[in-house]
Amino acid sequence: MKRRLMLVGATMLCAMSTLVWANSPITSTRPAERSGAVVLASNPDTTTAQGLANWVEEFRARALSQGISATTFDTAMKGASYDAAIIKRDRNQAEFTKTIWDYLDTAVSDLRIQNGQAALAKWTPTLNRIEAQFGVEKEVIVAIWGLESAYGTFRGSEPVINGLTTLAYDARRTAFFEAELVHALRILQNGDVTPARMQGSWAGAMGHTQFMPSSFQAHAVDFDGDGKRNIWADDPTDALASTGAYLKHFGWTQGQPWGVEVNLPEGFDHTVADREVRHLPSHWAKAGVTPVNGAFDDAHGVASILLPGGAEGAAFMIFSNFAVIEKYNSADAYVIGVGHLSDRISGGAAIKHDWPRRLRALSKEERIELQERLTAAGFDTVKIDAKMGPLTINAVRRFQQSQGMLPDGYPSLQVLEKLRNL
Repeated sequence: MKRRLMLVGATMLCAMSTLVWANSPITSTRPAERSGAVVLASNPDTTTAQGLANWVEEFRARALSQGISATTFDTAMKGASYDAAIIKRDRNQAEFTKTIWDYLDTAVSDLRIQNGQAALAKWTPTLNRIEAQFGVEKEVIVAIWGLESAYGTFRGSEPVINGLTTLAYDARRTAFFEAELVHALRILQNGDVTPARMQGSWAGAMGHTQFMPSSFQAHAVDFDGDGKRNIWADDPTDALASTGAYLKHFGWTQGQPWGVEVNLPEGFDHTVADREVRHLPSHWAKAGVTPVNGAFDDAHGVASILLPGGAEGAAFMIFSNFAVIEKYNSADAYVIGVGHLSDRISGGAAIKHDWPRRLRALSKEERIELQERLTAAGFDTVKIDAKMGPLTINAVRRFQQSQGMLPDGYPSLQVLEKLRNL
C-alpha cells in the first residue's frame, strides 16, 4: 500500500526506524495533502509539457501490452498534465524529521484516542465482522485508520492518475510509479471506481487507510457485497476490511500483542536490544526484564527488545505482530504509534517511561554524514541513504562499543560529534 519515499507493497513510505517524516499535518501521518485540483507549474515549460505528452504516448503501448484497454487508457489519461508541485514534494519529503516522542505526541494524542474510541463505537458491528473473518483485532484496524486519514477525515483530494503520471514521467523513480499507474488503470478498468472519484494523496495513496494501487489490487476486498471494492466512499467498510485482509496476508497473529512496555534492569546488556536477538518472555524475565503492566506470557512467542529512543527512553518487548505492522510502514515510530494507539483505544495505559526530550533529531544531511563517517571508520552501514534502519543502528552500536559508549544504537548528535572528532 501505503505512504509514506512510497510504501512499496504497502502504503508505506520508506522511513527510518527511530525518526519519522515531519512534513505531515497533525491529523495524518501521510505527507501533507494539497487542496484543490491539479496544479500546473506557473509558466509551465513547453518542453516539459511536450515531454510528458510524448511519454504518455510511449507509455500507452506498454500499458496496452499489460492488458489495459485503449478505451480505459484514453479516457483516464485524457488531459494528463505535469504537476510541478508534486515533484517538489517528492524531492523534499524526507528533509524534515521528528523524534519518536514528538511523533507519538501527535499520533497518540488525547484527541486521536477519543476520536478512535468514537469511531470504534460507531462501527463496532462492522468491525466485529471484520475481526471474525480476518482475525485482526478491531482496535488495530481503527488505529491504522486513525493514523492514515484521521478516521477518514483526510483521505486526499488529488487526482491519482495525474499524480502517478507526473511521478512516472519524472526520471527519479519511473519504474515504481509506472507500475503503480498501470495498477491504477486496471482498477478503473475493473470498475471499482470512476476516474473522477479516484482521488488520494499526492503520491497515489488512496482511501480511508491509504492503499497504493498495487496493494489495492492484491488485498482490497468487497466486504459490503455491492460488487465493488470501494475504499473511497464515506462508508469505510471496504477500506477497513481491506486493512484486515492486508494484515492477515502478512501473518497477523490474533491475541498476540504488537509489543509491551518493559523495565530494564540496572546493568542491562544493551547489545542484546537487537531485532535479531529473540527469546521467549520467560528468558527475558530471567535476565531481569519486567513488564510495566500485567505479566509476560510465553504463549505469545519469541520477542526482541527495542529501544526506539535509546537507552534513556522507553523500552519495548516486541513480538511478530510488530513486523506485520511494518508491512504497512517500516518506521519503528509508525509501528509503535499504531500499536500504542490501539492499546489506548482499548483503554490501556499511556507509556510510562520518559523520553530524552532534550535531544533533537538529526537532519537529513547529518544522517547522511553519520552513515558516511561510520562506514569510513570501518562500521559499514551498507547504504548511504539517510534512513536510520537496522543496518545503521547496528553500525552505531558497534561504534559505540569501540568508543566505550553505552551501545544502545541510537543515532544521536553525540555519536556524530564523536565521529567528527576521530
